[in-house]
Amino acid sequence: MRPIMVLCIAAAASTALLAQSITIGLGGDITAFDPHYHNVGPNNAATSHVFERLVAMDERQRLTPGLALSWKAIDDLNWEFKLRRGVKWHDGSEFTAEDALFSFDRVPKVPNSPSSFSTYVRPIKSAKATDPYTLLLTTEKPHPLLPNDLSTVSIVSKKAASGAATEDFNSGKAAIGTGPYKFVRFAKGDRVELARNDAWWGGKTPWEKATLRILTNDPARVAALLAGDVQAIENVPTADMSRVKSDKNLSVARVGSNRLIYLHLDSNRDVSPFVTDKQGKPLANNPLKDPRVRKAISLALNRDAIVSRVMESEAVAAGQPLPDGYPGTSKNLKPDKFDAAQAKKLLSEAGYPDGFGITIHAPNNRYVNDEQIAQAVAQMLTRAGIATKVDAMPSSVYFTRATKLDFSLMLLGWSAGSGEMSDSLRPLLGTFDAKKGWGNANRGRYSNGKFDAMLDDALVTINDAKREALLARATEIAMADQGIVPLHFQMNTWATRKNLTYTPRTDEYTLAWMFKPVAK
Repeated sequence: MRPIMVLCIAAAASTALLAQSITIGLGGDITAFDPHYHNVGPNNAATSHVFERLVAMDERQRLTPGLALSWKAIDDLNWEFKLRRGVKWHDGSEFTAEDALFSFDRVPKVPNSPSSFSTYVRPIKSAKATDPYTLLLTTEKPHPLLPNDLSTVSIVSKKAASGAATEDFNSGKAAIGTGPYKFVRFAKGDRVELARNDAWWGGKTPWEKATLRILTNDPARVAALLAGDVQAIENVPTADMSRVKSDKNLSVARVGSNRLIYLHLDSNRDVSPFVTDKQGKPLANNPLKDPRVRKAISLALNRDAIVSRVMESEAVAAGQPLPDGYPGTSKNLKPDKFDAAQAKKLLSEAGYPDGFGITIHAPNNRYVNDEQIAQAVAQMLTRAGIATKVDAMPSSVYFTRATKLDFSLMLLGWSAGSGEMSDSLRPLLGTFDAKKGWGNANRGRYSNGKFDAMLDDALVTINDAKREALLARATEIAMADQGIVPLHFQMNTWATRKNLTYTPRTDEYTLAWMFKPVAK
């Protein structure tokens, strides 16, 4: 056989192989493959390839049937979920209501969770299977958002996951799902390897193999796309957006996100670990407990400058936990305008005319431009009289420490998985209560009884319009008190080779089966 013919055959074989597989560069680290361990976007998106939820969401976070074909409220306290028949776990066993009951029970029991999913199952007082494909869920109080809550909770196999630890999911031993892909390998800090589940109830996906490569370094992620080492990437770096858009071999997909980038402040402890006087000596009293100081911090920040310069206009300034138009948002809340004079005045009124010192802690590989945002915030606060240092670290270290309440001022992000306001208010601003499931991500331990009562009222209000009005009012209370300091909402972006398309999602999820080859 002549060399040229050998080369042609090899090239054709290589093209066929590539057509059957996809490799995607991820911008966020995956801390575990246990879908109940850590409520964080990269984990949730990655595990969604293998595990499914009773209620699914489309690309605009509208509820759609998942493992449950339908659901309805029988009365104020009881819900009936009808499950899909004929769904098989990846080991060939049958999916039934018992798997869902096991999953609901497991969620709050996962040890050492940095951010638990228990918020979403705590409203369930009792759960039972009336037959193998029907669930009856009873809530302690009326809870009209139960379907939204369950759109965030993955269903795992009772057979495979009984007694399983998070490490058993990471190794694949317990990673038996019903989803479009089967688990092959999870190499922490490197990649997830998946194989198509040809028996998936949703039909065959375009790719026999899918690899999710963890490329948190922005230049490396873009370089991998340009070199063809990956066929798609998420979180296109803002500094490279113009270059990527102008490349004739690439396509860009983008959509406004509900990913809020914000500051959480230690507003609970009398003494905070990284708050000092201007000479660096610990302060006996924590100034962050004073709402005037928290408001001063918000007013000292020039959000427009952060959006235009740090984010290169790939973001929108924020004044509340969700963008305008989402259920429960307030029309009365706008981003605080930069006002250095008023910030200094409030600091003086609070007893800090000369300011104080503080350290802002941030991840350096989780959110778009996270360390650069922290640096910009530090400079702005320093100008207002709060001498601010920056300590940025990998997200795997950062979230562990933040969960232990190691920090005083934190840069964080939050995306409302259920697509409505309570999914931000309960975890971020609700008074920490493990039994109730509130405050799982309240790393500043903010607490406001008036806010809690308003949120409680909203959650039991069945009328949608009335509930959304109560959620909006609760949001206004928390924002007036500056329970958190909203900065901006990210844009969600993906870049692909020209022969692929991707429908952008407001929830940021990067899902291999949603990348489609362009028809020729």
